[in-house]
Amino acid sequence: MKTIENIVREIRRDLTPVFEQKLRAYLMDQDKDWLIEQIVRLTLDAHSLQEMDRKVMQEMKMRQREARIERVKGLGMDMDKLRAFTAQHKDTDRVGLTRAGLLSSDAPPKGTFLITSSQRSEAGNDLLEQAKDYLYAFLFGDESTNAKFNRVQQELLTVTIPVFKVSALDFMKATTELSAHGTWQDPESVSNDMRADNTLLQVEYGEVEGEMIGDGIKTALSIINNLEVNEQILYARMENIEQSTLIS
Repeated sequence: MKTIENIVREIRRDLTPVFEQKLRAYLMDQDKDWLIEQIVRLTLDAHSLQEMDRKVMQEMKMRQREARIERVKGLGMDMDKLRAFTAQHKDTDRVGLTRAGLLSSDAPPKGTFLITSSQRSEAGNDLLEQAKDYLYAFLFGDESTNAKFNRVQQELLTVTIPVFKVSALDFMKATTELSAHGTWQDPESVSNDMRADNTLLQVEYGEVEGEMIGDGIKTALSIINNLEVNEQILYARMENIEQSTLIS
C-alpha cells in the first residue's frame, strides 16, 4: 500500500523535468550580476550571509545619512526657521493629520504597529521626512551643515521607544542605546507597556538661550510619532548636563 511519502516522491519525480525547463528559461532572462550574487549566496554559510547582509544594511544607512546631511545643508537652519517650524506644527496631532489627508484613516491604532509609507499620503511622507531632517538639524546642526545656532549649554535627550520601532529613529547619529523594560499600563489595554522590551536612545546636543531647540525637538518628535512610530505616549526627556567628559 502506498504511503503519502511515496505519492509525494512520485509527483516530484514527474514534475522535475518541467520545473527544470521552466527554471532554466527564467534564469536565461535574468541579469548576469544578479545570477552571480545568488550563486555566491547559495555557497555561503548562514554566518557569512548574515555578515554580508549587515554590511549591505550599513552601506544603505550610510547613503541615507549622507543624503539627509545634504538636505539639512540646503535648509540653512537658523532661529527663524526653528521658530517658524515650531509655530506651524506645535498643535499637530493624529486627528489633524488624518483630516488633512496626510494620514490614512485605516492606519493602525496608536500603541500597536509602526505606520508604513502606504498609510501616509505623499504629503504625509514629505512631512515625515521634513520632521526627521529638522530633528537632525536641531540636534547636530553646526557650521558644517550650514546651521546657525548659538548653542550655550549641553543637554541630554533621552527617548524611550519599543525595540521593534527603533528603526524609525536610526538616522540619529552619536546615539547611546540602552535596554529597558516598560512600566506603563494602558487603562484601555490597547498597548500595555508593562515589561515590554524598550530601548533608551540618548544623545547630547547644544541648547540655545530660552531652550527653543528643545521646543523644536518636541515638535519634530510629535510629528514622527504621529506619522510613523505610533506610540500612545512617546517618552522624551531633556535635561541639562552640568559636565560631560570621558574618563579613562
